[in-house]
Amino acid sequence: MAQLTNDVEKHTALYVEAFNAGNLDAVNAMYTEDAVAVWEPGVPLTGQARIEAVREFLARGPKMTAVPRQSFVAGDTALLIVDWTIDTTDADGRPERLSGVGADVLRLGADGNWRYAVDDPYGGQ
Repeated sequence: MAQLTNDVEKHTALYVEAFNAGNLDAVNAMYTEDAVAVWEPGVPLTGQARIEAVREFLARGPKMTAVPRQSFVAGDTALLIVDWTIDTTDADGRPERLSGVGADVLRLGADGNWRYAVDDPYGGQ
């Protein structure tokens, strides 16, 4: 099961842990039901399309590092600016390194835990 947190400062580390373990259920639990992910610039994904994209990407065994640069909290909304790198393989099985500066919007749920509402890993561009 996902390790959710009520501490916005810990959210990124818990996400990285679930991601690097390839734990699809834990990763998906860290998103709101109506979350938007923009893993390819200009191509927002929601619902089942977002879940399937996570499934396909995790199947390649990617490993991520991510370090929050800044965090801002206003009530039940948070903005995290995150420096990240992912080592994975491309469609042909060759090693590939992805990196960027993400802009992540989190929402505090009724259960007191933070979840992604918007996950835009290339938001810093």
